[in-house]
Amino acid sequence: MHDTASTMAALLDLPVAKRPDALREMLAPLDRVMSAVGGGDVVAMHQQGAGFRLDRDDPRYPAALREMREAGVWSRVRDCLAAGWDRLRSAAPGIRHADELHVLVVLGDPDDEHLTVRSRGYFGLGGFPGVVLLVMWPTATSLAKIGYAAAHELHHNVRYANVTWNPVTVTVGEQVVAEGLAEAFVRELFGEQALGHWATELRGPELQAAYEKVVAGIDVTGMHNLTAYVHGDATARLWGQKPVGLPDFAGYAAGLRIVDAHCAVSGLSAAQSVALSAREILANAGVPTNA
Repeated sequence: MHDTASTMAALLDLPVAKRPDALREMLAPLDRVMSAVGGGDVVAMHQQGAGFRLDRDDPRYPAALREMREAGVWSRVRDCLAAGWDRLRSAAPGIRHADELHVLVVLGDPDDEHLTVRSRGYFGLGGFPGVVLLVMWPTATSLAKIGYAAAHELHHNVRYANVTWNPVTVTVGEQVVAEGLAEAFVRELFGEQALGHWATELRGPELQAAYEKVVAGIDVTGMHNLTAYVHGDATARLWGQKPVGLPDFAGYAAGLRIVDAHCAVSGLSAAQSVALSAREILANAGVPTNA
């Protein structure tokens, strides 16, 4: 668990010109993982991915860091990860996993709409074994749920130490199953209140319509085609991808429905299902696929 609170506080006291190098040093664990899979520059990723701005002083930043520290964000993330790891290793003994997990909580940009509006102030990246990145701006929702988001990302981290993920061949089916599993895992650990808004806000006819559209696209392949199915049209447009007529985070709600059906049929938990193929989970849920 990296003390990014202290590191960011020190970074914000540096001259603007020195901040990118300081950020790169802080994000070194992410850089090592991304370099191994052919990823880009972590500072550019930070700037494009709703991280705090490096090119200006903003009095909101130190205040936000103080609020996060006072709320115990770092200790709650650590505790939720510990609980998640205890559950995974007992539910799936012998499961493959990274030897070491680096956890980075990074302050977000309060002016980024995707972060503060659509994502309620927090989101994570955990699909690359060995590192979990959490980006947040303190809001009532993010402060309450950042630890649960860490557990969600831990499930991804362990899953992709066991399930092959390729950005060229990955399908909508794999992506929505992974999100559904991670949300079901959080619920197993901490109860219904721990679920993210991305998995719970679609209801009734709106959820049914989104589910049917996601299932119709279950075999769509390639990360450049998946954003609209998983995160919705608004995020797809933000990332220069084609919308398909889906609301925000439709793939999370559809994925949770699929996983719930799988668990009911198989008797397995989301923790026990961490390394199962999407094909098996979709089959148990009654979702036809050609993948």
